[in-house]
Amino acid sequence: MTDAPRPDQDRRRGLLVILSSPSGAGKSTLARRLMAWDPSIRFSVSATTRAPRPGEVEGREYHFRSRAEFEAMVAAGEMLEHAEVFGNLYGSPRAAVEEAIRQGQDTLFDIDWQGGQQIKQAMRDDVVSIFLLPPSIAALEERLHTRAQDSDEVIRGRMAKSEAEISHWAEYDYVLVNRDLDECEEALRTILRAERLRRARQPWLNAFVRQLNAEFEGRR
Repeated sequence: MTDAPRPDQDRRRGLLVILSSPSGAGKSTLARRLMAWDPSIRFSVSATTRAPRPGEVEGREYHFRSRAEFEAMVAAGEMLEHAEVFGNLYGSPRAAVEEAIRQGQDTLFDIDWQGGQQIKQAMRDDVVSIFLLPPSIAALEERLHTRAQDSDEVIRGRMAKSEAEISHWAEYDYVLVNRDLDECEEALRTILRAERLRRARQPWLNAFVRQLNAEFEGRR
C-alpha cells in the first residue's frame, strides 16, 4: 500500500516539522529515514556566519553569510529563528519556508528546543513539534560512545546538555521514546499522515463544501 497523494491532497498547506532530541537519541537518523520515505519533504537549510568547511557547498549544507548580512536579515524579520553558538550565528531563513508552505511542501527542522520555540511563535498554525527521548540515560551515553565520533570530554559535555534538552519535553506536540528505530520511524510517519489531514491544512475544502451545498440547492 502506497502513500501516493490524491489530487485534492496536493492542494494542502505545507507543514513545518520540528524534530528535536538530545544528541545520540536518533534524531538525524530518523530525519534521513523520513526524507527517504517521502522525498518531497525538504530539509531546512540554515544560514550561518561560520566559514565553509572543506567540501561544503553554499545552499546545500548552509547559506554562508557575513555577520553584517546575517544581522541585517534578522533586523528585517527574514529569520524564523536564530541563535549564537560558539561565536557563530545560525538561523532559519523565512522566505523559502513560507514558499514551501504555499506550495504544499513539508519542511523538516533538525533543531533544539530554543529554535523550535521561536519557529512555533512565528508560524504556530503550520507547525508540528516532535521530541525524541532515549529509552534510558545509560542507552543514550552508550550510543554516543558507539558512534566513536567524539572524545570522552565532548561526550560528557553532550550528556550535560542532554539533561537540559530533556527538561523541555513537555513543550512539544508529540513525544516518542526511541526504543527501536523502525517502530519510531513508523510512529513519525503516522504523525505526519494525520497532521497533513488536519482541516486547517486543507484550504481546498472550503470550495469543495460550497460545491456540495450548491448540489443540494440544485436538487431542491
